[in-house]
Amino acid sequence: QVQLVESGGGLVQAGGSLRLSCAASGLTFSTYAMGWFRQAPGKEREFVAAISWGGRATYYADSVKGRFTISRDNAKNTVYLQMNSLKPEDTAVYYCAAGIRPKSAGDEYDYWGQGTQVTVSS
Repeated sequence: QVQLVESGGGLVQAGGSLRLSCAASGLTFSTYAMGWFRQAPGKEREFVAAISWGGRATYYADSVKGRFTISRDNAKNTVYLQMNSLKPEDTAVYYCAAGIRPKSAGDEYDYWGQGTQVTVSS
């Protein structure tokens, strides 16, 4: 079965950096677009970033543009989210997802990971 496993979350001070990873198995990874989403307590899930199957096209939410970078390594079946200049408002559970197209809508994605907590202290 398909599994997406996120890692790399943790506690970091404002202005710091983290790199999230999402390891995929059970699917032909190189044929799927990948996305990162996040959900803060009491808030709806929101789009963070997405990348096309080949990695040539990337998309970002305005709130993270210029600070976060999504990338993928198809040889390792892994997608990454490099997060720099972190802010307390970036605190959330971060989820990776696999879908046919790199869209910002969560219902465009077929598979989801269980999430990793990112906490940014002020």
